This record gives sequence, structure tokens and C-alpha cells, in this order.
Amino acid sequence: MAWNEPGGNKDNNRDPWGSGNNGGRGDQGPPDLDEALKKFNDRLSGILGGKKGGTGGGGGGGGNNGSGAASFGLLGVILVIAASVWAVSGFYRVDQAERAVVLRFGEYYETVGAGLNWNPSMIDTVSTVNVAKVRSMSRRALMLTEDENIVQVNLSVQYRVSNPRDFLLNVRSPEQSLENATESALRHEVGSSEMTDILTEGREALAQRVRARLQQYLDRYGVGLEVRSVNVESTSAPDEVQAAFDDVIKAREDEQRVKNQAEAYSNGVIPEARGKAQRIIEEANGYKEEVVARAEGEADRFLKLLAEYDKAPEVTRERLYLQTMEEVMAKSSKVLVDVDGGNNMMYLPLDRLGQNSARSFSAPANSGSSGNRYGANVTTDTEVDDLADRVLERLRERQQQQQNANTTRREGR
Repeated sequence: MAWNEPGGNKDNNRDPWGSGNNGGRGDQGPPDLDEALKKFNDRLSGILGGKKGGTGGGGGGGGNNGSGAASFGLLGVILVIAASVWAVSGFYRVDQAERAVVLRFGEYYETVGAGLNWNPSMIDTVSTVNVAKVRSMSRRALMLTEDENIVQVNLSVQYRVSNPRDFLLNVRSPEQSLENATESALRHEVGSSEMTDILTEGREALAQRVRARLQQYLDRYGVGLEVRSVNVESTSAPDEVQAAFDDVIKAREDEQRVKNQAEAYSNGVIPEARGKAQRIIEEANGYKEEVVARAEGEADRFLKLLAEYDKAPEVTRERLYLQTMEEVMAKSSKVLVDVDGGNNMMYLPLDRLGQNSARSFSAPANSGSSGNRYGANVTTDTEVDDLADRVLERLRERQQQQQNANTTRREGR
């Protein structure tokens, strides 16, 4: 018997919602779920504009129709909510530095740029890839060179994603493919180079060649990566022989330094020698021009003097004699006094003559320049006196000859 069946006793008239006696705390059975669901459907039908089902015995058919309508209404609400949630879940945003690859039922559909986008959930799969980020990878390996030497190379590669579709779909592991391609390109270039070039000035050229070859490999594989730069950070010999290689490099540097010093010395000496040679040539040319000009001047003076001599031989001869005597006597310390009506008198300052002679001819014994222009050495007072006597005698003879010439000239008149 139900709890609200007519004719029941008071003890059986219990409210399943706790509104009966003792606050619904007595010996009561479980609530009637059908009645509770019916009430809920009536309320929902009222909200949606449906009809409430009857509660009497004659309204059983109407109650069943109301329950069916309520069930369909509830299902519609659930479907609307589910559709709303599904539609909202399809919105996504792509950053400026990203690209989104859309797969529809597992097949590539399109690549979406930056902005707010929508794709149906559970139908399309969206994967975003950062195409602006520059990534880096380093490699370190021992490799064999062309001249059969082992070198250790430290290399770093900077790259970015250039094609998001190829990056996600063509290769399972793009980074691993990049590492393998880098090592292959590096070994190929190192194997075709000599150790000296790799350890010294050939590292920059090696990096450029590795970058070009690595990009060719990546394009051939379709990885979707772009190599931005390749840097050969260091190249060295194996640790076991590093000390010997350091000595070789130091010796090569010393050789280059000595060559540079020799070239600097050569560049300083050769221009100086050329300058001195040019100076000597200029001096010789100047001396040549001076001698030629002096000779030409002397010849011209002699010709002019010859013309004057042809016009007046006696006068010219006398003038030449006087000029010559003037030049000679101007350099001597002797004094000649001409007295009218008497003999000419010559004064020789023997003290000054001795001093001048001693000062002129006194020199160190090892100098080799103690002789005068006549090859005689004047070192004593006796020799000075003898020289003075000879000069006086010569002057008397010349004076006597001049007097005889004057007497002959007077007699001829």
C-alpha cells in the first residue's frame, strides 16, 4: 500500500519529504521516485509552456503524455547545452609569432595565421608552432681531416621553423634529423680540409661551407627548418697532443713575427738609402752646374780682359800686376813702405810671422798635416830667420831690377 493511499491509517499517512508526524523521522519506507519525477516534469513543462499531467486515477493517460513531453524537452535542453559547449570549445587564439596547422580527420587541411580562429572540436586537430623563435643546438665531435689528423670541433647551429606543415607532418623528429644532418655536413667539410686551415684562419670559411651544406640536407629531407647561422666556436687537437700542437702554433707565430720585423726594417732602410742616393745625385748635379758656371764665367772674364789688353797692353799689364800683388799682400803679414825719392823699405814683423808660422805648422805628430804647401817644416827660430833673410834678398833683387828698368826707360826717352 502506498503511503498516501485512501483509507490508510494515521500511522501510514507519512510524508516522504519529511512533512508528516515526527518530522518524517518515524518508521517510513523509501520515497516514491515516480511521483517525484512526475512533479519535476510538471514544473519543467510549466517553464517550457507544456501542460501539467493530472493527479487523479482518470488522468493516467494524460500523465504519461506529459511525462513523454517533459522527457523530450529535457533532452532538447541537454542537446542545446552540449551544442553550446561544443561550439565554444572550438574557438582558439594564435599568437603573432605562431602558426596553427589544422588537421581534419587526421589529414592536413590548412595553416592558420595569427588571430582568433574557430574549428570544430573532435573533427579538427589544431597544433601551433612558434615560427619566430630562434633555437640553438650545439655539437662536439672528433673528426678526421684530409691529411689524416684528428681534430676536435665545437659547433653551434641557430635555426628556426620556416614551414610549420613540414615541421609537424613530414618528419617524426625534426630536431633529431637536424642533429644528424649537422654532423654529416660537418664531417664532410672537415674531411675535405687540412688540419692547419681548421685550427687557424680557416674556421670562418668552414662555418660557411657547413651552413650551406646543412641547408641543402634539410631542404632535401623536407624538415621545414631554416638555418640562420653556424658558428665554429673552437677547434683544437685532441687533449693527448694539445701541448705539441700549442708549441707548433707558437713557433709559427714567432716565424710570422720575425718576418714582420724584417719587412718593417726593410721598409725603413730602403727608402732611407734611396733618399741618400738621391741627395748625392742632387749634390753632384749642383756641383756640376757650379763648376760649369764658374768656368764659363772665368772664360767670359778672360775674353773681356783680352779685349782690353789688345787695346792697351801696358796699362792692362800694370793693372793686372797691381791687382795680383794686392791679393797676395792682403794675406801676408809683411808691410811694404814706399818712400818718395828713396829706396823702398820693407818691414817684416818677425814676431807675428813666427807666431803665425808656428800656429800654422804646429800639429800632432800623428796627424800627418804638419808640412806647409812647400813641403818644409818651420819649427825653430833659426829656420824663421833663414826664411826672412831669403825673402829680403828676393825683394832686394826685384827692387834692383825695377830700378834698372826705370833707368833704361829714362835713357830711352
